[in-house]
Amino acid sequence: MYQYHCLNPISQIGLDKFTENYQKTEAAEAADAILVRSASMHEMELPENLKVVARAGAGVNNIPLDRCAEKGIVVFNTPGANANGVKELVIAGMLLAARDIIGGINWVQEYEEDGDIAKITEKKKKAFAGTELEGKKIGVIGLGAIGVLVANAATHLGMEVYGYDPYVSVDAAWKLSRNIHHAKSVDELYKECDYLTVHVPALDDTKGMINKDAISLMKDGVVILNFARDVLVNQEDIVDALVSEKVRSYVTDFPTKEIVGVRGAIVIPHLGASTEESEDNCAKMAVAEVMDYLQNGNITHSVNYPDCDMGVKGSGARITILHRNIPNMLGQFTALLAGEGMNISLMANKSKKEYAYTMIDVESEVSGQIAKALEAVEGVLKVRVIV
Repeated sequence: MYQYHCLNPISQIGLDKFTENYQKTEAAEAADAILVRSASMHEMELPENLKVVARAGAGVNNIPLDRCAEKGIVVFNTPGANANGVKELVIAGMLLAARDIIGGINWVQEYEEDGDIAKITEKKKKAFAGTELEGKKIGVIGLGAIGVLVANAATHLGMEVYGYDPYVSVDAAWKLSRNIHHAKSVDELYKECDYLTVHVPALDDTKGMINKDAISLMKDGVVILNFARDVLVNQEDIVDALVSEKVRSYVTDFPTKEIVGVRGAIVIPHLGASTEESEDNCAKMAVAEVMDYLQNGNITHSVNYPDCDMGVKGSGARITILHRNIPNMLGQFTALLAGEGMNISLMANKSKKEYAYTMIDVESEVSGQIAKALEAVEGVLKVRVIV
């Protein structure tokens, strides 16, 4: 029986996917698996029994990835599960920026007691009219699950779409509309586009990527949309650009003390992935990842270990080893098993930067002594035997 603990409310539709071999526990220290959304785990003491953390969402800045990796805890996220919800809000953000819808609604509410509101409206509405999206150029920075959907949707709105992603996956490339212009540099998007939307993870080389230097290359009156992470945009620089009207509008899903209340800023309270459908989809994917890992040892969508899949475990035992990515690990593992007269029927090994993962199917029983011998190999972080 495996036990799981939820640090945040997780969609019951997803939790219902757990089989009878799984039991919810209110004690985090007893959990084999933790499911989390936004709760911070950085100050949390990681339980010795904990094997897996599943983030019901894409961002993992609330999880201590390195500390988990060092303790042999695999961290998953759910890329793409909330993509449609974010895409729809990005499109809404573009419309809010193109037409002063919010300003117009606020103006109408000021006249709610005025009996002549219909007549006054005809005189005042031009102040909120705005422009159309059709025919405008939009640059999509990052063509992952969300970026692809945004780019394709923009083509259907009649926009001229430029995409940039030096690491675009084959799967994402297949999903992209043929009408999208593939830019060779992000500077090309900065110079050409009326709208810019950023959809990249928060990494050392992407934090603050939208700064005064980038903005200086952009068209006057550009609209910037950020539904990825607040740290991708330098807050002081975007405020200066709004005040000077170099940037016409900054639409963001991340309220910060610097940007709230600035003229031209449309600040949304982090609603991108908060739809019922997105939360359900993220929960279902997270539960599926947890069960496949605990029952079969397969890793899919990990952010701190390599993905590795050997399918459904057969009738024999499966040994899984989380270890450092250093030479001769496989040789030591196979030598230990051979010394015990154990035959290997299937084996897989994958690495990701400084960490690696090995899965071994054997035809005989794996004793506690063998498991301890594998754990004693220098560089091994955690050994599990799935029977």
